[in-house]
Amino acid sequence: MTTSRQRVIGMLGGMSWESSAEYYRLANELVRERLGGLHSARVVLASVDFAEVEQLQLESRWDDAARLLAGAAQGLQAAGAELLVLCTNTMHKVADEVQAAVSIPLVHIADVTARAVLRAELSTVGLLGTAFTMEQDFYRDRMSRHGLTVLVPDVTDRAEVHRVIYDELCVGIVREESRQRYREVIERLIGAGAEGIILGCTEIELLVAACDSPVPTFPTTRLHIEAAVDQSFEDWQSVGTN
Repeated sequence: MTTSRQRVIGMLGGMSWESSAEYYRLANELVRERLGGLHSARVVLASVDFAEVEQLQLESRWDDAARLLAGAAQGLQAAGAELLVLCTNTMHKVADEVQAAVSIPLVHIADVTARAVLRAELSTVGLLGTAFTMEQDFYRDRMSRHGLTVLVPDVTDRAEVHRVIYDELCVGIVREESRQRYREVIERLIGAGAEGIILGCTEIELLVAACDSPVPTFPTTRLHIEAAVDQSFEDWQSVGTN
């Protein structure tokens, strides 16, 4: 009889917990779809206080943020995690420092997303996310390494996209008027040449769906956890006898 063993997924979340809940739900749904019955994902979760992280972001104290998340990642490894998922796009700014703190692999959200865009045979995409993700180069440069051109909204649209994330989505508020604003931002990105739209903040998927865009969307939360679940099953087959 052939059985599959799941690696334990270490989720480093809380940024915000709204999106971390989606990660947890999706991981369990994906494992159930794969194995059936009452199967669920093998997960350990560390959830940080997002208010503390946001303050570090606002003060550009990225080194301190890296130390905070690196410590949490080490705790996940000590708790039995065999691969690591940083449940946020923005804090992938410190992904290299987090990876350096542990010996288990980190599944990088930008690499996963880039591969999905390439599978769709697109080369130019629009990026929606926090101001940090849209305006700093850590995310766009990572995508560029895969040969992709990344467009971002203009300064006014960036401010509105960021505001909706922090003032509404991160606290569980989903407004139809905000969904319409995002649709308008997407239309402008398409007008600038975007062939697809990266939903580059894990909370955006609470607001925007594929039906809100006339071009393909790339939901980073779902893509990220799908890749992690796939990786959790890789190379873990054992053969027994009846």
